[in-house]
Amino acid sequence: MNNPNLEFNQATSPLSTRERSKKLKILVVDDEPDNLDLLYRTFRRDFDVLKADSGMSALQLLEQQGEVAVIISDQRMPEMKGTEFLSKTLPQFPDTVRIILTGFTDIEDLVEAINSGQVFKYITKPWDSGELKEVVQRAAATYDLLKQRTEELRRANAQIDLLTVLVEVTQAASGLEEILAPIAKAFSETFTSDGCIIQLIEENVLVATQGVYSKTGIVKNWLSQDPLTKEAIATHQIQSSLNISKDPRLSSLSYYQDAGVKAHLIIPINYRNEMLGVLSLQWQEPCILRADELKLIHLSVELVAIALAGSHLPA
Repeated sequence: MNNPNLEFNQATSPLSTRERSKKLKILVVDDEPDNLDLLYRTFRRDFDVLKADSGMSALQLLEQQGEVAVIISDQRMPEMKGTEFLSKTLPQFPDTVRIILTGFTDIEDLVEAINSGQVFKYITKPWDSGELKEVVQRAAATYDLLKQRTEELRRANAQIDLLTVLVEVTQAASGLEEILAPIAKAFSETFTSDGCIIQLIEENVLVATQGVYSKTGIVKNWLSQDPLTKEAIATHQIQSSLNISKDPRLSSLSYYQDAGVKAHLIIPINYRNEMLGVLSLQWQEPCILRADELKLIHLSVELVAIALAGSHLPA
């Protein structure tokens, strides 16, 4: 596992295997053009800022753009008050952190909004730029933490699901293909990959027996040509290229380009010093794997090895 091409990210990123290289999105909403422009200029260096001049247009923008980390909304707007607008975003985007701007003492509206979880903080107008920046940074950190906890829960549930699949298929399957295909699907879903291939090995040579899964429904098995797979078989160690476009060994290979694969992890399936097969995880975007994720993958593959060895089917 001492592979120089394997990247580790110890940061508490909420994105699992996906690399977040872009700024967080925030949405600013105000019916006054000067205020809207000021909010945009205040945050454009640190965030990807979306802007809307009414609650209705903001809802339409969210429908198009999807979830944002933070919403900053004016309270007094025509047709729809800020608190009403924010309440409409809560069911679809529960993790988004909401900040209200108010130049009035609408205490009842604000208290209700805060108590119902719609508003993280309210800021009085005219606001202090430094204070608002600090509040928004805290809001963004809160959003990151929420997404991290959500991802941790998702991974924990996925691990349970993966273990359940391993137990169920090894008990119920009557043929090797019936074991490999659902395991490939479970691995892909657990580690949010776009495709997974499990292929068996006999005497250090890949054989025809395989299990495949792809989100698109189409998987071309090119593992027999793949330098990473050959190295994994030769060394019995995990091999990876998590940004293929920057990897001179792989970037020019046509099968990577044709499949749209931009990150590849290949893991030997070993049991008692015998290699039973390899498991390939493929992503269509460059990845960062944290150390804990890599450890989980390794442990999960060990479970696959036990499942295969424990079956009464020839490996």
